[in-house]
This record gives sequence, C-alpha cells and structure tokens, in this order.
Amino acid sequence: MEDKQRIKNLVKMIVKHIEEKHGDNVAVLDLQGISSMCDYFVISSASSERQIKAIADEIKGGLEKEGIVPGHVEGMREARWILLDYGDIIVHLFVQADRDHYGLETIWKDAPVINVDTL
Repeated sequence: MEDKQRIKNLVKMIVKHIEEKHGDNVAVLDLQGISSMCDYFVISSASSERQIKAIADEIKGGLEKEGIVPGHVEGMREARWILLDYGDIIVHLFVQADRDHYGLETIWKDAPVINVDTL
C-alpha cells in the first residue's frame, strides 16, 4: 500500500512541475490492470519545442532534487515528443500537433482518466 501512495505522490509532483511551466491539457491515464508496462501515463502538450523541453527539464530537475531520476529519456534533442520513463509512471510531452497525430488517449481509451486532485 505504501508503494502505491508513493507512486500517486510522484504523479502529483510531475503534474505540479508541468503546471509550473504552463503545460496544456494535462491528462493522467490509469493503466493499472490494463498494461504491464507502467501504472500511469502523464500526458501534456505545449505550443513549441522550446516549451516542451522546458517542461521536461523542470520535471527532471525537480525530481532529481528528490533523488528520483528517469530510467530512460527519449526525444530531448528534437523536443516534439519527449518521453520520461520513471518506471511506474511514463511522462509524454508533446507539441500539440504531434499529440493530436499520435492520439495516445485514443489508443489507450480503455484507461480511466484520473483527476489528480483525487489521488
């Protein structure tokens, strides 16, 4: 039970960092029982590559202060779709056009969208 609460707190921290850099349309998908890859997707978008990179840097820097580092990072150079893999949580940061194109929320439509305030 303690581990589940730690993961939920980490989701909240990630969302807070996204909001600090003005990420758009933040969605948290609950993949528990749907996928073995992780428990949550946190998805957000922004209007430019520069802002996407700033959001990713904010998340990474904020979590590193807590001793939490991503196991894997993809897309930092192009910054159109950045993926930060924190094990139980995978963060997807998109330029809005790419978010629309790839449609993760549609692909994972069986996953409930979680209100972060209820975690």
